[in-house]
Order: sequence, then structure tokens, then C-alpha cells
Amino acid sequence: MSDDDGSWEALHPDTLKVTAIVMVGVAVAAAVPTAIGIGSATSYPTALAWVVPGAVLLVAGVTALDYLRLRHTHYQVTDRLMELRKGVIMTTRRSLARERIRTVDLSADPVSRVFGLVKVNIGTGDGRSGAAASNEQTLQLDSVSRAEGERLRAVLLDRSPATPEQADGTTLATWDPAWTRYAPLSFVTFALAAFAVGAMFQVLDWFGRGGLPVEVIMDIADRIGAWPTLGLAVVVFMLAGLIGALSVYVEAWWSYRLEREPGGTLRVRRGLLTTRSVSLEEQRVRGIELVEPLGVRAAKAARVDVVTTGLKNDPTSDLSTLLPAAPRALALRIAAQVAGVRADLPLRSHPVSARARRLRWAVMADVAIIAALVLLVVATPLPAFWVTVFSIVAVAACAGFAAMAVDAYRALGHELDDEYLVARRGSVRRATVFLQRQGIVGWRISQSVFQRRAGLMTVTATTAAGARRYSVIDADEHEILEVAADAVPELLEPFLVRDLPSPPGRVS
Repeated sequence: MSDDDGSWEALHPDTLKVTAIVMVGVAVAAAVPTAIGIGSATSYPTALAWVVPGAVLLVAGVTALDYLRLRHTHYQVTDRLMELRKGVIMTTRRSLARERIRTVDLSADPVSRVFGLVKVNIGTGDGRSGAAASNEQTLQLDSVSRAEGERLRAVLLDRSPATPEQADGTTLATWDPAWTRYAPLSFVTFALAAFAVGAMFQVLDWFGRGGLPVEVIMDIADRIGAWPTLGLAVVVFMLAGLIGALSVYVEAWWSYRLEREPGGTLRVRRGLLTTRSVSLEEQRVRGIELVEPLGVRAAKAARVDVVTTGLKNDPTSDLSTLLPAAPRALALRIAAQVAGVRADLPLRSHPVSARARRLRWAVMADVAIIAALVLLVVATPLPAFWVTVFSIVAVAACAGFAAMAVDAYRALGHELDDEYLVARRGSVRRATVFLQRQGIVGWRISQSVFQRRAGLMTVTATTAAGARRYSVIDADEHEILEVAADAVPELLEPFLVRDLPSPPGRVS
């Protein structure tokens, strides 16, 4: 039921300027390769005669549609509801009860920042936040002034400070430029380097010079030799990845600030070009995940993610990240301050049969690599140089798989304390989750044929927070069931079959 008091507000009119500018950029990006392609087949004046009017129509059409959206979109905040009314042909009116609102997140891209605008995502905490959120659980205002966005956030989350001294809250962590040294220590560096190389070939192909990089490399190889050329190519590849990783990291985490606001809200603010502000209610936090990728772990650093209802942990998203890759000591301190976890809690090790399983997987991967190399050499008459290169890569990969198998076993561990179930796993991406026992709503027990033969079992805790499932993998089948039964009393107990003591006078 709506309690309409007639105080409907409109979105900011400068949104049209943002739309027009963005569409000009899109039109130019699409027009350049199109004009080149048409011009190479006919003539460039003819290409421009087709492309320029098309670009103008695209910008004008999208801006006109956004004007209609702006004219027919209004919102209001009442004592009980946050309401949004929109639609040109068919009008829809949606509302969220204010007592159910848990997140009010602000974001602004570079063009919006020029005009002082922000996009506001309002959610109930029942699903994902932001662009991945369900339409039934969020309302989005695109866009309002920054002052209006901050006002809505304060009103909807009802975070009035108790005293003037607390008005600014408590700052738990702030941006340190030294953290950028951890940015390249990730496999994202290789992915960005590959993307840069692919983009270079694509752009050159637009101008009919797609084979230019290969020609340059061949020319260099003729001058300085094959091995120096290969080394130079590796250096350039890694340099491209380094620049890309640093750029992505700085853009995402510049001016980072983690604050605890009065009333029990954690707020993460960050961003260089696109600014973001994510708010999390502490009463909805169900744990902490300490993430240590291989390279970051080697540098004695870690990342802190929050396990909370209302945000779903997604490896491709950083919405749940409280602290980016930073010194491990700081990560442990943030984990303790946010959730009160004992990050130095010693964990129980897993049976050696779990190590044997991982070594078998590594051997199978090694056999596959060697077989592929032999098949390649036999089927293709490769020069000796490339046979040597592929052999070195294959040997390094085989050794790497074996090392990762041992490291993955050493990472396995679990423990139970008064408040949390702790589980650790992973080599390339080692993650230690501290999951509140009271947040566990069920157990999922799985045991493959090979696990059964090795006396191992995987037990997964299900929860309404974070990734929804957190597993203790390849643990001793008897011990882990006892741990699960103790973690949430009476939840698993009816399904356990315990060994009964032998009757008096009978030897079991």
C-alpha cells in the first residue's frame, strides 16, 4: 500500500548531458572502424557521408529516449516506503518498505562526476547489489545530485550519529599508495597482457596492417637472434600486463577508505575515475574471508572479503571486498575489528591421503602435457628452436603442478571455536573463511568413490550469506562429522550413527 503525500521528486536534468556525451563517445568508437572498412572498399568521402549522419542519429535518438525516461521517472520517500514511479507507455510503481532497506550504494562514472551526479542503488539485502541485483529487491535512481544521494543514504539507512563527537564515525583503514606493489602479483596481469596484445592486433587489422607485429618480430629476430627476441617479447608482454594491472588497481581503489559509522554500518569508499560507495550493516555480517592468491601470499599480503547477507560473493566482483591486497598484518587487524575473528587460530591438518589425491591429479596433468608435446612434435615438423621452447614450458608446467599439489595439501585445514567455523583451502587462490556458527542453516555431505576409499569426506556449510556454500574438503570422514555436529548442535545429530559401547562381558 502506498502512503502518497504528493512529494514526488524528479531525477537530475543534467543526466541528459551525461547521456549525450557518453553516446558521442560510443558513436565515435563505432564510427571509426566502420568508416575505415567502408572507405577501403569505396572511398573515404563516401564512408563519411554514411557514417556521420548515422552517428548523429544515434546520439540524438538515444538522448531523446533518455529525455522521455527522465520526464516519466519520479521517486519519493515517505515515513514507511521508498517508492519509484517510471514508464513511458506503461507506468510501473514499485516500493520498498524502509525497515527492509539494508543497502544504499552510490556510484559515479567520470562524466557523471563532472556534473556532480551519482547513481543510487537501494536494496533490501535479499540478493545481489548493484547491476546484478534482482529488480524485485532493488530500486535504482539514475541519476541524482551527489548531495541528494548522500541525503537519501542518510535518511533510508537512518544513520544519525548519537553525539556530535561521533559524527564522522571511526576510520578503520585508508588508502596507502604502497599497496600498488601487490597489483601485478596476480594472474590478472597475464590476462590483461593477453588482452592488450589482442587489442593491438585488432586495431592494426582495421588499418589493414594486422600482420605488422609479426613482421616486426621477424625483423628483430633476424638482427639479434631468436633467443634474445623471445626474451624481449616476454619482457614487453609482462610490461603490458604490469601497466594494465596497475591501472585497474589504482582506478578501483584510489582514495579507498573503510569506516565504521554510528549505528553499526561499514562503509567502503573508493575509486579514481568512477567513484563507488558501498554500505554494509554489521548486524548482517556472518563472517570474514581472508583471500591470499599465490603471488600476493608470497609478498606476505592478503585481501579481506566480508561474508554478509545482501551481497553474494562473486570472484568477478569486488562489492564484498572490505580491504584490497594489503600487508597481512593489516588484513588480520581489519578481520578482527570487523568480525572479532581469531585470524591466527591454529587449524587441524587433513589426512595424508588428501595429499596423495592431489599428487595423482598433478601426475595426470603432467602426463597430458607431455603427451600433447610429443604429439605436437611428431605431427608438426617444428624447428629445433620451438621444440626447445615448448619443452622448457612443459617441464616448468609439470614441476609447477607438482609444487601446487603439495602446497594445496598444506593449505587444507579447519577448526571450530566458540563463534566460528574456520575452513581453509586453495593454492593458486588460498582462502580462509570464518563463518559464524549461528549463520549456518544446513549441511551438505558428499563423498566420492575415491574419497571413500581414502577415508575422506567433504562437508559443506550452507548459509544465507556470501557465496551461500562453504566447504571443508577432503577431511577425515569421522572427525569432520563430529566437527559439523558440534558446530550447530542438534542440526546434524539425528542423522549420525555413533559407535555404541559393547555390552558388559562381551568383547567387541
